[in-house]
Amino acid sequence: MTPPIPAATLDALIAFAERLADESRLLFAPNIGLAPRVEVKADRSLVTALDKAIEERLRNLIEQAYPAHGIYGEEEGHVRLDAEYVWVVDPIDGTAPFIAGVPVFGTLIALMHRGAPVLGVMDLPVTQDRWVGAAGRATAFRGQPCATRACPSLGDAMLSTSNPDLYSAEERPFFEALRSRTRWRIYGGCCMSYGLLASGRTDVAIDAGLKLWDYAPFVPIIEGAGGVITDWNGRPLRLENWGSRILAAGDPARHAEALALLAQAAR
Repeated sequence: MTPPIPAATLDALIAFAERLADESRLLFAPNIGLAPRVEVKADRSLVTALDKAIEERLRNLIEQAYPAHGIYGEEEGHVRLDAEYVWVVDPIDGTAPFIAGVPVFGTLIALMHRGAPVLGVMDLPVTQDRWVGAAGRATAFRGQPCATRACPSLGDAMLSTSNPDLYSAEERPFFEALRSRTRWRIYGGCCMSYGLLASGRTDVAIDAGLKLWDYAPFVPIIEGAGGVITDWNGRPLRLENWGSRILAAGDPARHAEALALLAQAAR
């Protein structure tokens, strides 16, 4: 088992991660409400000049403060993935909502320690919402502790997914199995959906077609609020075995119930 990070070290890392989020907000500020120029990447995903500028700024700050740490970013690739600490950066999670002016986009920052996500910051510049989670500590929303909520059954649950269009033909039956068992559905929330789950506003979240930078911060944020997040097979989300399909629940019993439902759909 990986020994815990000393408290003083973790305090410093949290402060630095929040500084990165502050820098991202500063870069966002003059661009909120403007229609950006858009490029289409080889994988058909969208990118703007601001995505690139934020990641470049955050990577430079990380290199200056922690030159021995690795970095795994969406726009500029990775360096030193074998380092004890690896920062994972998504400069704009929800680039399409950013382009459309829908204020659910944000910057995601995570820190992996020996492959495990131990620190996560989710910052939404328009709503000024920020969730901060760290291993062994209560998750904070806007500086105050937050917690997931109990849910009696999936039949009482509010389910979120970022975009049903991202499910492949193979994955769609799994989503439908869970969708049909829940009471309410929320679509299009991107990273905000996972913050709201940590704050006890929703109950279950499922997504597919993701990369590590899309969800690494969710792990300490949701776990620190009392929830559970894994892949669709119940495996932990780590640097060395990250996948594209995630499942989170605020109530651990509902996570187990949802996993069983997905396993049944696989038969």
